[in-house]
Amino acid sequence: MSEVLFYHLEHQTLEQVLPLLLEKTLERGWRAVVQASSDERVESLSASLWTWRDDAFLPHGEAREGNAQHQSIWLCADDETPNKAPDTAHVRFCVDGATARNLDEFERIIYMFDGNNPVALDHARQQWKLLKDSDHETTYWRQSSAAQEGGAGQANPGKWEKMA
Repeated sequence: MSEVLFYHLEHQTLEQVLPLLLEKTLERGWRAVVQASSDERVESLSASLWTWRDDAFLPHGEAREGNAQHQSIWLCADDETPNKAPDTAHVRFCVDGATARNLDEFERIIYMFDGNNPVALDHARQQWKLLKDSDHETTYWRQSSAAQEGGAGQANPGKWEKMA
């Protein structure tokens, strides 16, 4: 049974928050898949992960580069998981309306959605209703309005508050 988390973004963009969560994922020694809505969006996210901070980058790969088995972070526009560790895939981030299909393959599924976008909000609500009645532990997290200044001049999201 996977843990499913919904992250409601209101005060920062996905490009500001996703790298921080991916860093935490890597600190745990986990592998991650980031599933976006299109190949174009994958390319955009890839570019932002290489340059998200002046003093660091997040190593990652995508289909056009290959070598998935060597990538701790894999970006894709479908439900593939070619970078899974021998025993498990750890975390799948679903962004831009992407939907996880094989939830039981992961320890954690994270839906990240822009709370200022009505289409994204509606999709997240549909997924919440579907998954809340499943066997998966499902929680909803909302970003507080108090953004904190991070290292190297980077803004960190405000504290994540568990709402449900």
